[in-house]
Amino acid sequence: MAVTLGSLILVGSSLVWAPAGQAGTGEHGGAGGFLCTGSSRSTYDPPLVLGRQSTRVHAEVTYDACTVAPGRTVPAVSSFDGVSPEASCLTLSGGSGEETVRYADGRLSRIVYDSATVVRAAGVLALVQSGRVTEGRGKGHSVRRTVAGPPRELPTDCLTSGIREGGNEVQLEARP
Repeated sequence: MAVTLGSLILVGSSLVWAPAGQAGTGEHGGAGGFLCTGSSRSTYDPPLVLGRQSTRVHAEVTYDACTVAPGRTVPAVSSFDGVSPEASCLTLSGGSGEETVRYADGRLSRIVYDSATVVRAAGVLALVQSGRVTEGRGKGHSVRRTVAGPPRELPTDCLTSGIREGGNEVQLEARP
């Protein structure tokens, strides 16, 4: 399953752009972008059920590694808040959201997401969000955020109380 998840994230990011090997610093918080990988813990309000419904999503993310310049990696944490207009146990629809990333070096990035695509492969659901850095490191850069993972909840939860929370792997990449 880890191989499938890794492959899905790799394919998703490769379709978008190459790694942030040109990361650097410059005006507007960084001319070369950044690449972060980690994991998230999300909550859904109301809980996900079989029928589609508008759902608020909140996630706390731990990025174990953010490459912010060639040879320079720092950890980071973030908070994401968004709305999925037609979410269910079976799928998440595109939606909007905001994320604030706080890096261990004291800097931050504020990101606004305005679109999303859902990809399902080998039982793994991947949500690919697109947006832009509006403040801090990477300001003005385009962003892709890939959230992917196998279902960790019991299928019966969907039929009873609904799925209230979940965890997934996350990749965040900003490019000029």
